[in-house]
Amino acid sequence: MTTTLTPAKVRIEFNDAVVRAFMLAAIAWGAVGMLAGVLIASQLAFHAMNFDTSWFTFGRLRPLHTNAAIFAFVGNMMFAGIYHSSQRLLKQRLPSDFLAWVHFWGWQLIIVAAAITLPMGLTRSKEYAELIWPINALVVVIWVIFAVNFFWTIARRNEPTLYVALWFYIATIITVAMLYIVNHLQIPTSWTHSYPLFGGAQDALVQWWYGHNAVAFFLTTPILGIMYYYMPKAAERPVYSYRLSIVHFWSLVFIYIWAGPHHLLNTALPSWLQSLGMVFSLMLWAPSWGGMLNGLLTLRGAWDKLRTDPVLKFFAAGVTFYGMATFEGPLMAIKSVNALSHYTDWTIGHVHAGTLGWNGFMAAGMFYWLAPRLWKTQLYSVRLADIHFWTGMVGILLYIASMWVSGISQGLMLNAVSPDGVLVYPNFVEVVTSAHAMMITRTIGGALYLAGWVLMIYNLTRTIWGTQAVNGVIEVAAPEHETPSLTFAAAFFNAPVLYSAALVVFSCIWMFGGSLGFLIALPGLILTVITALVHFETSGSTWGQWYERLLASWVPFAVLTFIAVALGGAIQIIPTLTLERTTAIDGIHQKLYSPLELYGRDLYIREGCYLCHSQMIRPFVSESMRYGEPSKLGESMYDYPFQWGSKRTGPDLARVGVKYDDLWHYRHMMNPRSTSPGSIMPNYPWLFTQNSDYSVLPNRIHVQQMLGVPFPKQTPEEIVAAARKQAEEISTSLHGKGVQAVPDREIIALIAYLKQLGQFEKIPAKK
Repeated sequence: MTTTLTPAKVRIEFNDAVVRAFMLAAIAWGAVGMLAGVLIASQLAFHAMNFDTSWFTFGRLRPLHTNAAIFAFVGNMMFAGIYHSSQRLLKQRLPSDFLAWVHFWGWQLIIVAAAITLPMGLTRSKEYAELIWPINALVVVIWVIFAVNFFWTIARRNEPTLYVALWFYIATIITVAMLYIVNHLQIPTSWTHSYPLFGGAQDALVQWWYGHNAVAFFLTTPILGIMYYYMPKAAERPVYSYRLSIVHFWSLVFIYIWAGPHHLLNTALPSWLQSLGMVFSLMLWAPSWGGMLNGLLTLRGAWDKLRTDPVLKFFAAGVTFYGMATFEGPLMAIKSVNALSHYTDWTIGHVHAGTLGWNGFMAAGMFYWLAPRLWKTQLYSVRLADIHFWTGMVGILLYIASMWVSGISQGLMLNAVSPDGVLVYPNFVEVVTSAHAMMITRTIGGALYLAGWVLMIYNLTRTIWGTQAVNGVIEVAAPEHETPSLTFAAAFFNAPVLYSAALVVFSCIWMFGGSLGFLIALPGLILTVITALVHFETSGSTWGQWYERLLASWVPFAVLTFIAVALGGAIQIIPTLTLERTTAIDGIHQKLYSPLELYGRDLYIREGCYLCHSQMIRPFVSESMRYGEPSKLGESMYDYPFQWGSKRTGPDLARVGVKYDDLWHYRHMMNPRSTSPGSIMPNYPWLFTQNSDYSVLPNRIHVQQMLGVPFPKQTPEEIVAAARKQAEEISTSLHGKGVQAVPDREIIALIAYLKQLGQFEKIPAKK
């Protein structure tokens, strides 16, 4: 008689407590971020909403809104989804509860620190990277803790392969770490202030390599992973196409990293980088829509459930908004379209289609799906969830439509030149006032979206009130041996990897090798494709079989992912870093800031002026007529950080120093409407009462010297004396015009900075 032995079972209880914590934090911080968004939208519609208080001006609250929306809301939501789904996909509990809770509380500490420092004006002025250096360091530490716990879970998994969602989580963890560290390289001047390692064009390129891919790898890839896990669960259907998932993942992570320069089209950035950004942005259409279709087609056979299940409604709408945003983004990366859209509200509408529609709706769908399971109950009200969906949908549509109308109108009005060669709308304020109705509509749309979120908070509170939180439990067969791993040699020296690498290499030679590169690359590409097809036909193996071997170990997979994303960044950034920063660029040599002007520049950054004003005149007839000669690279070579800007709520300031005198600036900062009737700019009364702290200047100038800025050697006393002397000169000038201005007030330093804008030296060409 033969006895069959039943494999031993191991009971695993998941750590869902940390999932619940991240989920509740995401819901709460989401409300805070949306409330801040409604407030700053109302400030653009009604300037009095700035309250003449430094902590509540648009320039200080706007970074608070973006950081709350991205890192507090989406960040916590992402961590909840990753921790919940990865434990189940890997059939393994998180190895360290301690690290999970350090991650949770550390992340909340970062958010609270940001909520305190940003309204204080403590900022680096780089979009989505405003936090000061001590907080940056804490972000890196917490991210490493998150990565350790995640990869440790993978290493101990009870599942032989890696599911699709995990690929996107791995790409997120690796790429965000790379982006964050490079863009946050800086030298501190104090505990609350620093200068970035890069300046001018270099800083612009690095910033938008980071900024664009922060959207890609913090707001997109982890949410795609969540889509690949939760949509099939909610629809009770398998993912539409595993093969399409593979193509979606690798093409997305490779192509996305190259597209950052499209944020700098039609600027002084070298033309080859602009073309590179545009081409790869257009290529993004294919993988992005492939992912969208894979998500939507997963719902096939579940259309009846879609009509009644609010979770699927949110997921389906969220994926649709993802598709819309990823169609619009490449469209706006075409240089001719970008000439109209850049610096306008169209870009704002595009960004919010992604954050409100894609991130916000995916988050709501996940929360509605998770809450009943994490507390073992039923959703309190399906009807309230439906009302939330339609309220949020109307809010999004009002928001996006108003920004489309406002943005396209702005672009057309600002570029309008009559047949006689005269600007049709010479005063920028005409464009501002024309958008007033759209600003109000945008505020209403944001308020409706917030109202829907409040409904969700009520619904979920009633859902979990009085219930008992439960952790998921599974039983798995006790492993007889450790999870098999794939050696590096086997991972890298196999057909799919080698053929893919050859295609990438030959493509790069084609793009950057000129005529000779084309002659080499074209036959190389043809030969690679033919060889690959013949190999697959004769070997009896399939690409899928080789790919499954790669998934046997996470280490080679992670390394290949890193190579895929790092390649594009290196090719863009390294050539730009070779630009000499201490000699003329484009025949232009930026005039050095005086100590007082440097201090004023830091005040300009503190108040968030860069959020509404650019310092980059594009090579268009209308802009030359309105602002002056187009900007060149050399004009910003000593700017740490760069100030090219990304939105014009006010006019460009690249030449403003030679346009207005000190009295005009003095009155404009006290009450902008006294010099520009109809302006929506806040008043800045505190600049007239707060004293400048010149004692910080020696350290700041010393750091700039370390960065390569050729400041003359001066003692700290000489630096402070020079600042005081220039302040006295400006004060005396204002006295002569009937204004009693105290020399040491911050307004004097800011005027010094504004008056030097556009000052540069032309270097004669060498014979």
